[in-house]
Amino acid sequence: MPGENPPRAGWAVSGGHDDSDITGSATTGGGLKKRVGTRVAGFLATSALASPLTLFAAHAEPSIAQKAGLSVSAVEVIQLAMFVGVMGAALVSAIFLIRERARTSAQNVELRARIADVNAALQRSEALLNLRDQRIIVWASENKKPELIGTLPLESGAPEDRAAFLAFGRWLMPRSAAALENAVAGLREKAKPFDLVIESQAGAPLEVHGRKSAAHVLVRFVSLSETQRSQARLKIENQRLAADYDTMIGLFDALPMPAWLRAADGRLKWVNRAYAGAVEAPNAETAVREAKEFLGGQAREQIAEQHRSHPVFEQTLSTVIDGDRRVFAVTDFAGSDGSAGLACDTSATETIRGEYERTVRSHADTLDQLNTAVAIFDTDEKLRFFNQAFQKLWGLDSGFLHSAPDNALLLDRLRSEGKIAEQPEWRRWKEGLLNAYRAVESQEHWWHLPDGKTIRVVANPQPKGGVTWVFENLTEKMDLESRYQTAVRVQGETLDNLAEGVAVFGPDGRLRLSNPAFVALWGLSQDVVKPNVHVSAIRDLSDQRAVDSPWGGFVAAITGFDDERRERHGQTELKNGTVLSYAVIPLPNGQVMMTFVDVTDSVNVERALKDKNEALQKSDQLKNEFVQHVSYELRSPLTNIIGFTELLSLPTTGPLSPKQREYVEHVSSSSSVLLTIVNDILDLATVDAGIMQLDISEVSVDRTIQAAAELVADRLEEHAIKLKIDAAAAPKSFHGDETRVRQILYNLLSNAANYAPEASTITLACRHLEQGVEFSVHDDGPGMPPDLLDSVFRRFEPRTNGGRRRGAGLGLSIVKSFVELHGGSVRIETGKDQGTTVICTFPDAPSGVRAAAE
Repeated sequence: MPGENPPRAGWAVSGGHDDSDITGSATTGGGLKKRVGTRVAGFLATSALASPLTLFAAHAEPSIAQKAGLSVSAVEVIQLAMFVGVMGAALVSAIFLIRERARTSAQNVELRARIADVNAALQRSEALLNLRDQRIIVWASENKKPELIGTLPLESGAPEDRAAFLAFGRWLMPRSAAALENAVAGLREKAKPFDLVIESQAGAPLEVHGRKSAAHVLVRFVSLSETQRSQARLKIENQRLAADYDTMIGLFDALPMPAWLRAADGRLKWVNRAYAGAVEAPNAETAVREAKEFLGGQAREQIAEQHRSHPVFEQTLSTVIDGDRRVFAVTDFAGSDGSAGLACDTSATETIRGEYERTVRSHADTLDQLNTAVAIFDTDEKLRFFNQAFQKLWGLDSGFLHSAPDNALLLDRLRSEGKIAEQPEWRRWKEGLLNAYRAVESQEHWWHLPDGKTIRVVANPQPKGGVTWVFENLTEKMDLESRYQTAVRVQGETLDNLAEGVAVFGPDGRLRLSNPAFVALWGLSQDVVKPNVHVSAIRDLSDQRAVDSPWGGFVAAITGFDDERRERHGQTELKNGTVLSYAVIPLPNGQVMMTFVDVTDSVNVERALKDKNEALQKSDQLKNEFVQHVSYELRSPLTNIIGFTELLSLPTTGPLSPKQREYVEHVSSSSSVLLTIVNDILDLATVDAGIMQLDISEVSVDRTIQAAAELVADRLEEHAIKLKIDAAAAPKSFHGDETRVRQILYNLLSNAANYAPEASTITLACRHLEQGVEFSVHDDGPGMPPDLLDSVFRRFEPRTNGGRRRGAGLGLSIVKSFVELHGGSVRIETGKDQGTTVICTFPDAPSGVRAAAE
């Protein structure tokens, strides 16, 4: 119609129709909104295309309306076409929206039902989680702080407070808390699930389950029913028993005493490490598998026999361990399913007991040999021991003494037989004497016997009760005192007549006694040398008579401190030519004795001997120089002889007849022997000259022994002698001169080969000592007589007691010289028909390389 705008009205209707549906659809979700928007866009596109097509139709066919005779204008046709297009699009859109709305409503109903089901399941889960029989700890992966859900009953002993509950050690048993902590750590760090039965401090068992999901870590504590609690307690008890069993097994395995478990049929089920070591098994499993028995068959039969009547076997048995027989206190218990045993080594205890018994017997034997009478009474005042001196002193028969009489009865018998003096109040005197059994300190009494003897009686209380009585007969001592006085007078007369001068000074430096010889030797006046004269006065006079007076030292020794009062000896010469030998000897009570002897004649003889000795030393030096020079001069021609002998032996020199070859071999062997002797002489000459230096380095023991053995191998093979090397206890190396050590071992082996019987064995041994290394060579030869040991290390003194070869007698001399250069020592152990062993000891590290013959 003119003046209206249908397309706009059509859009308005369409837009008003769709708003509520689209808005309602938007509440159902993003997917529905997307589908509605897509279809509305399609509708708009269709409406937009309809108007141009209608306009085109109106312009292209104007004659159609004209032919029909209708008076319709082109504008009206376009408007009608547009209206029809819009109405069609609106109708299609309305139908589509109605269908989508119905579908959205159905989806909303389904989603509401699902939400209701989820809410119901959530409520059921919360109800289950909040029951008072379980509690859950939840760790979220993004939150390390745990969350607690649910509760446990009060009788479980679990606290309600969150912090207190998470402190497991406060409300769980220590073993359960430790196990739970370890399990939770393994769950959170390594995702290891666990199922435990724990016990609270209230005694209630709880089940704990740990699981880990993708986002959470859950630990659930579950309270158990009465039946489950009984089972859980049994499980906990089983765990405790298993832990206790492991602890006991660990204890037995750590004990140094062999322990074992046996099955009912007697087979070994388990042994500890001490058992395995005792039976020389590498470990306990091998000992069980191979059924290695610790005790012998007879001992095991004895144990089995006693188990038939009594479950416990306790007895001391012996067995062999490491080749030694030892004594063990064996305890073996037999149960219904097997037996268990333990053996304690009592060998040391038995040794100590035997040593104690021997000590007691030795103590008794010692007391029995004393001249002092000794009697020992126990806490009941019974006689338990007496020596022969006691029986001899009182003259009592042994039968009475061995009947263990008490002390009071013994005193009464001595009184009745008149062997002790009668006392005015006998009972009180005896009680006072027997108070020694209740005393702490020793008591001393003096008895004057009717036969004139004087006895000193000492009562010494023992720590564990009883008294040791010592009866010392002092009669002879008193006699000795009188004799001593007589002896002193005799001694004075003796000193006065001695040719040796004697003077004794007290600690105050004053003269106590002297003899006339002292005054005469020093040319002193008798008026000056009187008792109580001070040593300084004598020193002033003596200094005038001596060339180099020693009296300053004498005064220090007499009046000085203890470190200066020491024994000293020396000589001094007087101005008149007399030579005095003196000795200063400290005496008890701070006194000092000085003795002087005229040795003028001896000194003159000594001086003459010293001059002769110097002449001998010079001649010995000339001898050494001559030997060294001759040895060097001999070496050059010997080298030529050996060289030309070897040339004659070569095929290129020309053929030799058998006799000539034999002569050449004799010349070669004799030249080698002579060269060895010359080299030995040179070595000894070098040592004597003090110019030999050791080349100290790391000496390999095995290599040195092998090299020495190879050098002597031909000689040993010639006489079918075997060489046994024992270096199991030897060190790998030590510091020394390897060449000289090899030469020492070669000389020892050569010496042993010279005296070892045919087809015998020579033993070369080496072992490590605390301060060094020891080499020893033993042969089964005739041994050395004692008189030969003094000269065995002397030079040019070969032995003739059964040796195959007579040498120059330098081998052992070289050995001794080289060993002593290393700071070591050589000794020989030998005896008739016992063979000979030469032992050389070297220090691990010599203090320094030193020259020979220092």
